[in-house]
Formats: sequence, structure tokens, C-alpha cells
Amino acid sequence: MIEIKNVNKWFGDFHVLKDASTTVEKGEVIVVCGPSGSGKSTLIKCVNGLEPFQEGTITVNGISVGASDTNLPALRSKIGMVFQNFELFPHMRAMQNICLSQLKVLGRSPAEAEERANTLLDRVGLNGLGYKYPSELSGGQQQRVAIARALAMDPIAMLFDEPTSALDPEMINEVLEVMQGLARDDGMTMMVVTHEMGFARRVADRIIFMDEGEIVEDAGTDDFFGTPRSDRAQLFLSKILEH
Repeated sequence: MIEIKNVNKWFGDFHVLKDASTTVEKGEVIVVCGPSGSGKSTLIKCVNGLEPFQEGTITVNGISVGASDTNLPALRSKIGMVFQNFELFPHMRAMQNICLSQLKVLGRSPAEAEERANTLLDRVGLNGLGYKYPSELSGGQQQRVAIARALAMDPIAMLFDEPTSALDPEMINEVLEVMQGLARDDGMTMMVVTHEMGFARRVADRIIFMDEGEIVEDAGTDDFFGTPRSDRAQLFLSKILEH
């Protein structure tokens, strides 16, 4: 589904991704973890072209993300993206947020879009709250609206960029449970940048550990949590699993 091959990216003189290579099979759930500034968010933003990269190739479902003739808006419409800060339109109700891209990009009728939105609101545990504005919802509820909005496009894969980092602790589980359901019940292909190691253990098929722009480890979940091969990953886990 996703192939990342020898990708390099610079922000000015800063080499943020260094020869990054990995693959994601259809239906796989990959958790990307590592210390702050290691390139995790940049990597998944490159997957749908939100960040350009200077060297290497990324293909999604056979389409080259970096090719000059690739229709990036069309590609992005098939790759759901969920950000840490929700990115909902504050002047639109939850229902309108979920319907907008269906109407504008997929060309669905208002009735079709609303039916799909209601189904997804129920799917993320927000049945009956479609009339509310983002400001009237908790952070966890807003993030679940954002997930429903991404799912409304019938994506072939979902990218999550630290989806729980802006949430209060009691709201984190309600979002992770929705994501866990996507993996378990829907077989959704997912790349998830997160520090939630409990979620990673339960749901991920593989763990990618990054440090200073490099993919240091790319291992099965049991292997990663059992005995990481790199000293850097062992140190990271020893610190994060203490809390």
C-alpha cells in the first residue's frame, strides 16, 4: 500500500529525514515513535505530499507522491489525515465539517453526505451530536469528529499525527478506542505517530523507531518491546515505559 524508499528531506540546512525506507502492507497498522524532533511527523506528512521531499520515492497504492504529474489533491482525498489539533472549521457544526469534503470533492448529494456523516458519528460514539459546533465539544469529541471527517472520504489508508497529544488524559482513551476499532473491525491501513505505547502494544503490527531523522528500528511489535536492537530505542523505552 505504501512504499517509502531512500527518502531525504531538508529544512534549509537541517537534514530532517535521512535515507528513510519502509513499507506498509494493506491492512497493516504501523506505529511511528521516537523522541521529539526525530522526524516522525515529517515522515507521515511526506506520505500524502503535505511536505515535499528532495530525494527518494514514496508510492501510495502505486501512485508516486513526488512525481511532478501526480494530482496531489486527488491522492490526498484517498489518504485520511488526522492532526493533533483537530483542524475543524470552527464556524461549522460537526455534521457540516464531515459533509463538506464529501460534497466538494466526492460530489455526493447533501442527502448522501448527511447519511454517511450520521453513520460515522455513530461509529465514533457521537450519535446525535452532529448539530454542535467544535467549541461546544470536548477535545476528545472534536478529535473523533476529525476522524469521522477523514473516514467520510472512504480512504485507502489513514495517517495519524500524534492524535492524542493535545488531549486531557481522560479523553485519550476514547480516541484510542476508535482507532483500535478501525484496525480491528475495518482492517484499515494505518500509520500512527504516537507516544501511547499501550496502544502500540495492543494494535500495531510493527513499530518504527526514529531518531535524528533516521529509521533506527523497524520491527514487529513483540520484538520491539521484547529486546530492541539499538541502545537508543532501549533508552527511549526505559524512559517512556516508566510513566
